[in-house]
Amino acid sequence: MIKENISQVLENIKTACEKSGRNPEEVTLVAVSKTKPVAMLKQAYEAGSRDFGENKVQEIMDKYPQLPSDIRWHMIGHLQRNKVKYIIEHAALIHSVDSLRLAEEISRQAEKKQIHANILVEVNIAQEESKFGIFREEAIQLVENISKLPWISVKGLMTIAPFVTNPEDNRKYFRGIRELSVDIMHKNIDNVTMSTLSMGMTGDYMVAVEEGATIVRVGTGIFGERNYPL
Repeated sequence: MIKENISQVLENIKTACEKSGRNPEEVTLVAVSKTKPVAMLKQAYEAGSRDFGENKVQEIMDKYPQLPSDIRWHMIGHLQRNKVKYIIEHAALIHSVDSLRLAEEISRQAEKKQIHANILVEVNIAQEESKFGIFREEAIQLVENISKLPWISVKGLMTIAPFVTNPEDNRKYFRGIRELSVDIMHKNIDNVTMSTLSMGMTGDYMVAVEEGATIVRVGTGIFGERNYPL
């Protein structure tokens, strides 16, 4: 079932790309594997997935040694500064940077390990109180401040759009993120590219792709409903 689900998601991405005149190869599917057992991740891997997204540092730490080394792990959940040291060597991309203090800690830990950290700045585009991320008007200043740090590069933006029943309701938010990325790109800030837009989840990723997403984060659409521990 997982293999079939991945095939369907990839086909949907292709359809969305065709509708918007994009190349499907521009879009990376991240299989959001939070709370899912390693056996299910192995099925996704065997079906061709190489990018996996986790919300918690501990889950990456637990799963990393049990799975092939060519997997690219994406830290998509809120990251506490005291957990950065555990994730810095394992995360190919940290999606959820929403403060200068967190970026400074990532920079420090990257220097200790002598590795370069790639991050996205998380923008709370809908300004929902329940979500992390900075507001749109704060984003350019934060990106400029992070750009001055060594051992870290801003590769783009990430957002978690509101939960909606009609995906079209989120189009304005995805468009807003794309417009913000263009504004930042035009500033030609050193150590900053806006090549990555991580937006769109199971319920709305096709609309996100139509609006310029280069990464979509799909969990339920691949693995089924999540099982949360009691």
